[in-house]
This record gives sequence, C-alpha cells and structure tokens, in this order.
Amino acid sequence: MKNLLLIAGLMHFGILIASALVPKVLDWRGELRKLPPLFAQLVWVHGGFIVLTIFGLGAISVLNAAALASGTLLARSLCGFIALFWGTRLAVQFFYFEATPYLTRLYLKLGYHALTIVFVCLTMIYTLSALGRQF
Repeated sequence: MKNLLLIAGLMHFGILIASALVPKVLDWRGELRKLPPLFAQLVWVHGGFIVLTIFGLGAISVLNAAALASGTLLARSLCGFIALFWGTRLAVQFFYFEATPYLTRLYLKLGYHALTIVFVCLTMIYTLSALGRQF
C-alpha cells in the first residue's frame, strides 16, 4: 500500500501539469473578460486554491506514504477524505462536465481520457487505504 500511495502522490503532480493547460485551452483570459471583474477574479482564485489543494494532497502522500499506509485512524480518515475528493471529481467528470466541444484535437481527447483514468486510480487507491487494505 505504501508504494501505491507514493504513486498516487506523484499522480497529483501529473494532474497539475495537465491543469496548467486549462486556462489556455479554454481561453480563460478571453472568456473571463466577458464577466464582471469580481466573477473573473473568483474563477482565478478558486482555480488557485484547487491547485494548492492538489499540490498539498500530492506532497502529503509522497512525503508520508508509509504513515498513510499504517492503518491508523488519522491515516484512514485522511485517505477517506482524499478518496471522497477524487471520487467526487470523477462523478463531476462523468455526470456534469460536457467537455466534448472542447476536445477538438487528439492530444486533448487523450489527455481528457488519461485524466479520467487517473481519477479512477486515485479514488481506488485512497479508498482501499481508507478501508485498511494492505498489499
């Protein structure tokens, strides 16, 4: 489980690399100009907090993989929260987002589907750890 949690931690940084492309691919600068300044600022601030959260989850997982795999109540609780975070993100991917109009190039389609696989993996790894499974 320790190695799976270490890999999961590293996956967070892969997500951040993909996330760095979002503002350009979706033309945030141009699209957000159409909104009142406060609304545009909220999008940027919320995006920044999401990046900070993903970075933090990745860093905690990489630096504390053994502790997260230990099965303590704190470790299982944190893994349960991270599983809920990524499981909710996965549900949003399937049931809320309509990304198809923006998947205009092969690399965008591949990236979108690769991220979906990563979200599934993260949800599974952290759920297993939260349930106290050891490998």
